[in-house]
Amino acid sequence: MRRLRFLLRPGWLALAAVVVMFAFLCFWVLAPWQLGKNTSNSHRNDLITESVDSDPVAVGEALSSTGFAPDDEWRRVVAEGRYLPEKEVLVRLRSIKEAPAYEVVTPFQLDDGPIVLVNRGYVTPIQGTQPPPIELAPSGEVTLNARLRQSEGTSREPIQEADHLQVYNINPQQIGAAVGIDAVDGYLQLDDDQPGGLGVIDLPQTDSGPYLSYGLQWLAFGIMAPLGLAYFVRAEWRERRKSMQRDIADSAGPASVPEDTAPESASVPADATAVEPQEFTLPTRRELRAKAKTVSAPRTANAARLADRYGKDR
Repeated sequence: MRRLRFLLRPGWLALAAVVVMFAFLCFWVLAPWQLGKNTSNSHRNDLITESVDSDPVAVGEALSSTGFAPDDEWRRVVAEGRYLPEKEVLVRLRSIKEAPAYEVVTPFQLDDGPIVLVNRGYVTPIQGTQPPPIELAPSGEVTLNARLRQSEGTSREPIQEADHLQVYNINPQQIGAAVGIDAVDGYLQLDDDQPGGLGVIDLPQTDSGPYLSYGLQWLAFGIMAPLGLAYFVRAEWRERRKSMQRDIADSAGPASVPEDTAPESASVPADATAVEPQEFTLPTRRELRAKAKTVSAPRTANAARLADRYGKDR
């Protein structure tokens, strides 16, 4: 564990915190966000495909006390009643075929039923953001072929501009409060060639998009980040281990064995006292390591390099 004490340095702690936070965001925020969008788009595509092959039904069959059911969205319906053109509003900041547009929403009084909002289609602005003259909805009884749509959320309050009440979302509760009606939750989007219809809003393409692949990529990134951190920790540990071994070898110095420089043919004086030969043994690794700890050896080039890279060794 002493060899892993370098992980307690501020730089390593900060790196570990970033990796943990990134992995958390990948697994619990980014990947679920993309996978959720893929699931939502797939469900929408299934509803559109089913609606194309099904026959329209009376709008009253799809109505309940709370409005339209979520799984009835895009369902084809037939509505009979009359428009309320004096309660009409414009939906601003829309984009149709990559061009700015206004959508025209007119309340519709069902025969023997509640009021439902009808999206009559779109018009394109003139002179920048100025709404063009809008054809009034027909008066009297009409029959509409349309598709059920769910209410949109609210973002900002309605504004009065260019002689029109303008909203940012098709929200029956907000629009009803602004024009003084009680509309059901949800609205109708007109099909082509309908009474009061304007520019036809096409159905969305039944394509789930790249969200599934994006979600899988975030999951892969969440796995790769901790593995990358583990790789760098192991590489650093191995480098420090090699550096320690080089320092021990440098501090011990090269082992030298005394050599007998006396020539073999040299004569020994007769009165010379005999000296017992001394046995010489090389120091062990443990003795060299102990000597390196107790003897102050000059800093080696490798130690200087590590000190410059990591600071004071711990």
